[in-house]
Amino acid sequence: MIAEVRPALVMLLLFTALTGIAYPLAVTGAAQWLFPAQANGSLIERDGGVVGSSLIGQASADAAHFQGRPSAAGSGYDAAATGGSNLGPTSRALLERVSADARRISLANGGGRVPVDLVTASGSGLDPHISPAAADLQVARVAAARGAGPSAIRSLVAEFTEGRSLGVFGEPRVNVLLLNLALDDRFPKAGSGG
Repeated sequence: MIAEVRPALVMLLLFTALTGIAYPLAVTGAAQWLFPAQANGSLIERDGGVVGSSLIGQASADAAHFQGRPSAAGSGYDAAATGGSNLGPTSRALLERVSADARRISLANGGGRVPVDLVTASGSGLDPHISPAAADLQVARVAAARGAGPSAIRSLVAEFTEGRSLGVFGEPRVNVLLLNLALDDRFPKAGSGG
């Protein structure tokens, strides 16, 4: 019986070592060598500390910052609990939340039509991007809160608008965290010492 079990155990140990140890170490090493920033989470550091990741959205209720998409992940933008709300198009709770959010966002931004991405969460609940139209809706509010001209803020939004991936995939988008960090650098809020 040992003669029949021994090859199976040897193969189990061999493939455990290959696929469970050697392959992951090789892929991790290659990722660290070829794409170190991405392999480490695309983290953004300021003043010696991590302020976020360019791949994960963050909540902001500050009138002087651009707001991103709502999040259904955990307690909001919780990367440990990603996912959508699983509410379908016939859900009364979803309709009520979207309607209330649309009214609130429209009022906070001087009226006008609210782009759908400002009231709907992405599938993961962590999307760091908004559409250029969603950013444009917020320009006047952000400019007023910062004491800057709307055209200067609009130019900053244009600078941080990313095109389609490879020229054909997806839609133009604005990374909210990167835009807000640039906003803090170039147009400091009154009393921020910048």
